[in-house]
Amino acid sequence: KQFWLKPSQITCDSRPHPARRTQLGSCAPSPRRKAMTSARQEQLRKVEFDDGFFAALDQSGGSTAKALKLYGIDESEYSGDEQMFDKVHEMRTRIITNAKFSGERIVGAILFEATMDRTISGKPSAQYLWEEKKVVPFVKIDKGLVDEKDGVQLMKEMPTLDALLDRAVAAGIFGTKERSVIKSANPAGIQAIVDQQYEVGRQVLAKGLVPILSRRWTSM
Repeated sequence: KQFWLKPSQITCDSRPHPARRTQLGSCAPSPRRKAMTSARQEQLRKVEFDDGFFAALDQSGGSTAKALKLYGIDESEYSGDEQMFDKVHEMRTRIITNAKFSGERIVGAILFEATMDRTISGKPSAQYLWEEKKVVPFVKIDKGLVDEKDGVQLMKEMPTLDALLDRAVAAGIFGTKERSVIKSANPAGIQAIVDQQYEVGRQVLAKGLVPILSRRWTSM
């Protein structure tokens, strides 16, 4: 289950809006949020109302080698993390620049932060996604999960989150994604996930970005 928060919204009302993906009622927007650019307003409309998919292009260091192997690139074809990330960026570039990859089918793309920092066809990745493909750019912000406790896995601490969010704003990123996992119906664990996700979500909102609060259920 994923919950959406707009920059003009905060956790003051849990009633879902019938016409939007947004699950939380809106509060008074800050002056900064009123000053959204026309591009961001267009992105917001697309995220709220358009049908389509989200492209998960956010494999991090721990899952990149596996993703490359599934793509057909063996570990023997690169040496070290730098070459590995070069290879996965080449893979993502081929996907994103394909004619079938467009805003007609895809609402948004979730990027790994290293992808956000790179270019595609000579443009910064987020800028290319929106200007050339009309795909709304998001960035993954969590650093993985801690060991299971009380039937859940919380996110690891993110001491450099503010700096990452500042880079995301500068790069033209629209929103963020953070993931936790629920493995059993344990009230204490689920409450801990909710508390952590909303705390991070408010931190994201404070930067003028839109958080996707992703809480995944596994078999219970």
